[in-house]
Amino acid sequence: MPDITSLPSHPPEADSGPDAIPCHPLGVKPSGNALLAATHSLRDAIGAFQRLPDDLILLSLEVLDGASLLQIGQTCKAFYAFTRAEELWKALFVRSPRESFTWRGTWRSTYLNLPASKVPMIDCSQLFSDALYRPFNCAHVALEPYVTKIPARNQITRLPDMSLDEFHTNWTDRPFILTEPVKAWPVYKNWTVGTLLARHGQTQFRAEAVDWTLRTYGDYMADNADESPLYLFDRAFVSKMGLSVGPPKDTPDAAYWPPPCFAEDLFSVLGEDRPDRQWLIIGPERSGSKFHKDPNATSAWNAVLRGPKYWIMFPPSGKQPPPPGVFVSEDQSEVTSPLSIAEWLLGFHAEARRTPGCVEGICGEGEILHVPSGWWHLVVNLEPSIAITQNFIPRAHLTSALDFLTNKPDQISGFRKDVEDPAQRFVSRMRESYPDLLDQAQEELQKKAEGKKRKWEDIVHGKPDDPNEQSAEGGFSFGFGDDGSDVEVP
Repeated sequence: MPDITSLPSHPPEADSGPDAIPCHPLGVKPSGNALLAATHSLRDAIGAFQRLPDDLILLSLEVLDGASLLQIGQTCKAFYAFTRAEELWKALFVRSPRESFTWRGTWRSTYLNLPASKVPMIDCSQLFSDALYRPFNCAHVALEPYVTKIPARNQITRLPDMSLDEFHTNWTDRPFILTEPVKAWPVYKNWTVGTLLARHGQTQFRAEAVDWTLRTYGDYMADNADESPLYLFDRAFVSKMGLSVGPPKDTPDAAYWPPPCFAEDLFSVLGEDRPDRQWLIIGPERSGSKFHKDPNATSAWNAVLRGPKYWIMFPPSGKQPPPPGVFVSEDQSEVTSPLSIAEWLLGFHAEARRTPGCVEGICGEGEILHVPSGWWHLVVNLEPSIAITQNFIPRAHLTSALDFLTNKPDQISGFRKDVEDPAQRFVSRMRESYPDLLDQAQEELQKKAEGKKRKWEDIVHGKPDDPNEQSAEGGFSFGFGDDGSDVEVP
């Protein structure tokens, strides 16, 4: 086989037409196409590796360094295609980040510092592999069919504005979109990708597992073909950008401020010890967040400054399973959503749209969406997007937050390492600032605990239809020893 750097740098011919499925740059096809293929498969040349499924071959390649991937890629066309998988090179890049580099359109080209003219495009059109074709196909799935024609019953409520009293009375447990408050923010009027690049192009921001300058991330936004594009999600943007945040009457040079209905945040009693709460979010089309709940049982608002976002949400429920395609451990400490957003749309969106409780909507530029505590949500950017989000605890969800902080200490997140026992610290500060609210929430927690205990006792001992009768069977119990005594499970 000739040296790969000497081969022509052009993709195979692609089908034309507005609705044509784009051709993989190497010509790789889905596995099913092999059934009608008249010629051999390139996979025949990989020797003993033919015994392994494609996913396992890719998994095996993950242990190699860049030089080894290049060497294996020169052995045959099939391995060239396997070693071009972008996730392999992305993992290498993330494991060994560089302070200075040029984004070159793909993770492989960036890691190897190869300009486009030096990247050969070998014809691998006789390779049939779902594992290689699927990421490319998902990166080109049209979003429009999934975010339009939302059933009326699923529509997220849209309102111009809302007072704090209205929020507390009717809306703390319901998603909604406000169309007016954000339009008064200076950042809404002044921020675009271009203006941010001009002012903060050399500032480093967190984008998932890497810290890049905004200029580099802008290059990535403009030219990438990732199935799940890298998402800039920075918690320190206020200090990095020198912003003032707060109500205009108290902060004359404020860049933005929460709408009045979201102004109360009981986590504020912690002052500088509070967990992370505000993030700048920037991402290209198709970037977004897979299904999750917000941390520490908080609620959140998400304000869109540029580029609309599609949201699909489900209410918390102990009786219903999580959203289709999402798997949760028994204690809900681990959430597994193994599919990319595009894969989930392809495989589960139709089922999700029919699921009771599902709500959907598009939050456009200058609009802000409320995410109630405990709600599942998936978000995808329909265009290049800039947004600001903030988590908060309204009084209606103080009980949930106390329950989470007290009973799930291993799942608490966002606090500095030097903040010891955040649950007790929060209770102590609430006792100082809002004793009545704290007493009410703790009383609700006590009732909840007693209700669980009664329910367990009903299960263990059996609950007779007539409260005046004792069950002859006595429910069920666990017996130990030979004395016939029953020992209750605590």
